[in-house]
Amino acid sequence: MHRKLIAAGAALALAGGAYAQETVKIGYVGPLSGQSAHLGTDTGNGARMAVDDLNAKGFKINGKPVKFVLLSEDDAGEPKQATAAAQKLVDSKVNGVIGHQTSGTSIPASKIYYDAGIPQISASATSPVYTHQKFNTTFRVVANDNKLGSSLGQYAVGKLGAKKIAVIDDRTAYGQGVADEFMKSARKTAGVSIVAKEFTNDKATDFNAILTSIRAKNPDLVFFGGMDSVGGPLLRQMKALGIKAKFMGGDGICTEAMPKLAGNADDIVTCAEAGGVTPEQEKKIVEFGERYKKRFGKDVQIYAPYGYDAVMAMATAMADAKSADPAKYLPFLFKVKYAGNSGLIAFDQYGDIKDGALTLFTYKNGKKSRLEVVK
Repeated sequence: MHRKLIAAGAALALAGGAYAQETVKIGYVGPLSGQSAHLGTDTGNGARMAVDDLNAKGFKINGKPVKFVLLSEDDAGEPKQATAAAQKLVDSKVNGVIGHQTSGTSIPASKIYYDAGIPQISASATSPVYTHQKFNTTFRVVANDNKLGSSLGQYAVGKLGAKKIAVIDDRTAYGQGVADEFMKSARKTAGVSIVAKEFTNDKATDFNAILTSIRAKNPDLVFFGGMDSVGGPLLRQMKALGIKAKFMGGDGICTEAMPKLAGNADDIVTCAEAGGVTPEQEKKIVEFGERYKKRFGKDVQIYAPYGYDAVMAMATAMADAKSADPAKYLPFLFKVKYAGNSGLIAFDQYGDIKDGALTLFTYKNGKKSRLEVVK
């Protein structure tokens, strides 16, 4: 009888050990509803793939297998909703956060994560402000607006031969930031003039007044700072008004949805994706896209590989620190080196990605066509 009790006790101890497996909660926040839901869902899907891959291979921290779970929240691209979502994740005691999608949501949410000591890695927020608030919890896996806007400005003038440029932005932190950096860069070349500077908002649908004013200036290129949900209809209305200028923008318009939203983008649009896949990385990104389509039944929009890499970089820092405790693994994020789908993920002292690259695209036959990678 005594031996049976010992055996039963041992069995219970083993069972208790199994149930005691550590759960690591990764929060994800992005626009899962609203105009940019297709982009927020894309990034979230990338993060989910990473969590599934970590669990499938029995990822270990300090020699013990852990179970990752993804807690998703919708901020609808709205700053107030973003802070509410951030607080909800903090209250859920997440170990880290992937997000938010835009600079306008990432920046206000970052204070909440900083106060809670929870690392935040954005797969897409590009405003320099985001990582320069003296918060040691903010990171990003893409190049910032300084790089994005300046590279586009150089390309517009040097490769597209633009001389008379009209600029429109949507007044968001991202849209205004990338437009300002673009103008700084373009103005450095003699003979180039900004013939119009207009703004709209990120919910607008009617651009007739702005475009009629711009048409009178006869620009050869229109730069738009904002997302595809506004940039697409804007380009559609540009063409309807007979404005034959080239159209340029940042990663916000550099999506697979852009041609449908614009009616046609072939040989009109030049855009930059905040991330650079060199020819050496091409095989990895193609394989990721194939896995993504098999899993979700649709093509990658733009940010899914970066959402995936953000989760993996965070998990790597946890393994290096031998702990998923945010206070313990946070310092290791500044030393992490992860060979991701989008290239080497390593951060500088601000949390910006080191040697951030950009990929310039145009559109051919309704599909994105790569022009070049800029380091």
